Amino acid sequence: MYPTHVHHDGSELYVPDQRPELGAEVTVFLRTSPEVTQVHVRSTPDGEPRFTEARVDRRTGAETWWRATVPQRNPLTRYRFLVRDGRGPYRWFTASGLHDHEVPDDRDFRLISHPAPAPWTADATIYEIFPDRFARSSRADARPVPEWAVPCAWDDPVVDRPPLVERQFYGGDLDGIAEHLEHIQALGADTVYLTPIFPGHSNHRYDASTFAHVDPVLGGDEGLRRLVDALHARGMRLLGDITTNHTGIGHEWFGDPALRDFYYIHADGGYECWCGVPSLPKLNWNSAALRARFVGDADSVVKRWLRDFDGWRVDVANMTGRCGVDDLAHEVSRLVCHAVRQVRPDAMLVAEHNYSSGADLDIDGWQGAMNYAGFLRPVWTWLRGDDLDMSNFLGVPGNVPRRDGTAVVAGMVAAMASMSWRSWTHSWTLLGTHDSPRIRTVVGDPERVEVAAGLLATLPGTPMIFAGDEIGLAGRGGEDARRTMPWHAPQRWHRPTLRRYTDLLRLRREQPALRHGGLRFAHVDADSIAFWRETPTDRLLVLARRAAGAPVALPGVRGENLYGGAELAGALPGDGPTIQVWRCPAPAEAV
Repeated sequence: MYPTHVHHDGSELYVPDQRPELGAEVTVFLRTSPEVTQVHVRSTPDGEPRFTEARVDRRTGAETWWRATVPQRNPLTRYRFLVRDGRGPYRWFTASGLHDHEVPDDRDFRLISHPAPAPWTADATIYEIFPDRFARSSRADARPVPEWAVPCAWDDPVVDRPPLVERQFYGGDLDGIAEHLEHIQALGADTVYLTPIFPGHSNHRYDASTFAHVDPVLGGDEGLRRLVDALHARGMRLLGDITTNHTGIGHEWFGDPALRDFYYIHADGGYECWCGVPSLPKLNWNSAALRARFVGDADSVVKRWLRDFDGWRVDVANMTGRCGVDDLAHEVSRLVCHAVRQVRPDAMLVAEHNYSSGADLDIDGWQGAMNYAGFLRPVWTWLRGDDLDMSNFLGVPGNVPRRDGTAVVAGMVAAMASMSWRSWTHSWTLLGTHDSPRIRTVVGDPERVEVAAGLLATLPGTPMIFAGDEIGLAGRGGEDARRTMPWHAPQRWHRPTLRRYTDLLRLRREQPALRHGGLRFAHVDADSIAFWRETPTDRLLVLARRAAGAPVALPGVRGENLYGGAELAGALPGDGPTIQVWRCPAPAEAV
């Protein structure tokens, strides 16, 4: 059983003011069992320790709710709870849990007074498209094939080795995407994220040769405008992909001797590049001229394209501005954020970050990150198939490890504790991307795919689906996962998977608690994870099981089933693999 007798998170149920202003006294609540006899809140305004005694606000059933205030003296305010229950020394309760030892301050809860992301960003569902492989319109037939490309028929197999690995060209374009928006919207996604659309010398286009215009083979600037108009006509949005860390070696900046300070170029003519790849020279953010071109000027890269895009996903953001003694990553994130805010205060700004991203968030920069560390990696280790055989786990040597539910939840909580609730809930939950194996390949069993999709739809964060996952496409690695969408062969679609994704995303859209509720674990064992998503007005219980097991008693808990099973009557059912969701009445307030 996962301990639930002390709980707090940053959701509205525990922090009613979700957008605290600098200088405010912010009310916070702590939920405990009746055994807790005293609670203090420790905060550190200006680095000075401050203890405030909490008072009992109310009692509901077997729960006591304590109330206190925290001064929003600084834009980032940390706080924790000191808890006594009369049975021993005090214990600390932080975002990483309840501890009977001293805990570092970097795991404290956080209040943020920096400008908040636009409300729509927390409600969005993202659909990622790798343009070359999604859909090819008839307009594409009239466009010349780029000189770097090897033309392929739509059903030709993807090759994951040189020299074809980056040169295969299937001819997907922006008009092809516009022709399939009905599918995306029917799935339940409302925001399309495109991997790079600027010209390059590869099918992935992370090696941009210019940021001045859209690649003509995708339809050019006119094709982008047609896609934007088609999306906005449906009430949908579009996100771009920008490389702040590097360009391609063929970029017009790299070829201009007057712009050498845009890059890390050595005296011997060598240069720094992304992960040792010579075709991707690294940008030097010490250059004032680079900053002007990228974020400062009225027509800078970041600002100009927000006339079309509703936000940016920032490629390898954790590497940007970091090179040897230089660590400008936080400065760059603020520069980009402020540039975006100047022209589109309502835009989304999310960073790619393959590892723990907490240290790079909550600084008035990236709104959130792609949540590999706190979602994808734990989910993969819990649901991985018995026959999975991979040489590395997203870059870590060796196969995907097999972990039980307790270890998975511990990993999620550790990642969540490294950032504010705001950053956590504005980070993208994801099961795979164009850089990773497909979730169907990782878990094998379609029933476990449903469990994974269920966690995507019910845990805090912004869901992101890589195009094709919803129809059960497979793929062992980044390149193999970039297979073309089989629009012309619907018999190859896994219809039960599509139906489950659609139903689960509809459930998330219909239930505010799944988008804005807190997260409190109700039960965790090797094969099952159950958790509450609660708002001041609603209370949902979610059960995810990777395998069948014994029912788990939850005395007095009853609920109406919303997805995947029967009514709840005092016990979590033992069937599995399964994802089930119930609406439960709130405990009555004690008189």
